[in-house]
Amino acid sequence: MARPRPFVGLLAGVAAGLVASAAMAVFQAQAQKLLPDPDEDDPATVKAADAASEAVIGDPVPEPYREPAGQMVHYVAGAVIGGIYGVLTEYRPEARSGFGSAYGIATAALLDEAAMPAAGLASASEDTPLAVHAYGAASHLVYGWVLEGVRALIAGRR
Repeated sequence: MARPRPFVGLLAGVAAGLVASAAMAVFQAQAQKLLPDPDEDDPATVKAADAASEAVIGDPVPEPYREPAGQMVHYVAGAVIGGIYGVLTEYRPEARSGFGSAYGIATAALLDEAAMPAAGLASASEDTPLAVHAYGAASHLVYGWVLEGVRALIAGRR
């Protein structure tokens, strides 16, 4: 095994996480067309932006900034999760299993199925339609694949 380079892994992971988040957003924009009409409820990213805004200034994100604030949450989360992945792969190359598939599915399980519902940012898993679960898993697979591809290019490790 090559000597771990945590700083290189972190930088490569953050950059790859941003690119993977963009790829995920493009995939989601197209895949959403296949889902039943969404509820009028805000996406979890907008709810998270509201929660942060309320904690800092005592008010939710103002209407004209809601969508961009949700996108910012999406990209910040993608960069952080990518940075963790980049460092992890420096110490545990097996974390790259399935060309990032395992990590993508793990993030779907931890975020979409556990953390978001627990934080009140999404419906409970049992109240979510199967198509929405599949959409989330597919979205995170795209994230994982692009994350690994870009991380490998930047870090120079495959």
